[in-house]
Amino acid sequence: MSLYDDLGGEAAVDAAVDIFYQKVLQDERIKEFFTGVNMERQRKMQKQFLTLAFGGPNNYTGANMRKAHERAASYGLNDGHFDAVVENLASTLQGLGVTADKINEVAAVAESIRNDVLNKPQSAAG
Repeated sequence: MSLYDDLGGEAAVDAAVDIFYQKVLQDERIKEFFTGVNMERQRKMQKQFLTLAFGGPNNYTGANMRKAHERAASYGLNDGHFDAVVENLASTLQGLGVTADKINEVAAVAESIRNDVLNKPQSAAG
């Protein structure tokens, strides 16, 4: 079973994203990055992306992570901001009763895209 299924599928991802953005938009560390953002579209894209990232159906129609976060990176998006987002996601999942091991899996998925989200130079390794 995929992480997507383990978490509860579409309904769980939808609920998590809605609660997550409530937290993010109140977080003084990161809320400024969402000024002027169409949040309805943002929620839709995040739901599609997390569904894909967690092993669910691939309905993601957005840009790759580098392109999607270019604007935020140009405004100074950094590791501290990324950590704040991961904290909010973990807190959201914990509040929904997701187990610590599953939250750790989610954090690992997030960590795997950190450099792309932050538009850091790509590693020559690999």
